[in-house]
Amino acid sequence: MPTPIALKPLRNITRPFVAALAVAGCLLAAPVFSPPAFADVVGKVGVDWTGNDIIVEAVPDPQVKGVTCHVTYFDRGVIDRLRKGNWFEDPSNSSIACRQTGPIEIGDIDLGKSGDEVFKAGRSLIWKAMVVNRIYDRENDTLIYLIHTRELTEGSAKMAISTIPLYGQQVTWTKGKPQP
Repeated sequence: MPTPIALKPLRNITRPFVAALAVAGCLLAAPVFSPPAFADVVGKVGVDWTGNDIIVEAVPDPQVKGVTCHVTYFDRGVIDRLRKGNWFEDPSNSSIACRQTGPIEIGDIDLGKSGDEVFKAGRSLIWKAMVVNRIYDRENDTLIYLIHTRELTEGSAKMAISTIPLYGQQVTWTKGKPQP
């Protein structure tokens, strides 16, 4: 059956619109399904038959040379997403371990109580991000790395920390070591 004349102009508008929506959807979903650009996936452990994995990433601190953090998180598989219906979100559970992996050189870091956001990765389409903050504890001369999940509507109480003690270490501060 031929298409009525009145619908032909609508078809010309609809195709580009649908294509634009598809491209936008892929761009928005990219952070959910791919690791952050600065993280290096060093491990992937399957945990069940539905395709769920634990991902291990190595992330060097961009302002503290010689420190690498290993971050783990749960990556839901397609079968699990279909079964539970929550397509665009991964659980907030994550873990962190940071270690000295070379000579430590500390650049321009925030010395305030909330520290610097070292890196983050999307854990849902737009609502949730896994974040690592670096805090310098002057009194104990220690770098603290805190991993947590930031959500648009409510924060998550799930968190973990890792520390790098600087006491007794040969550390170079590019702007001079802060006084206690």
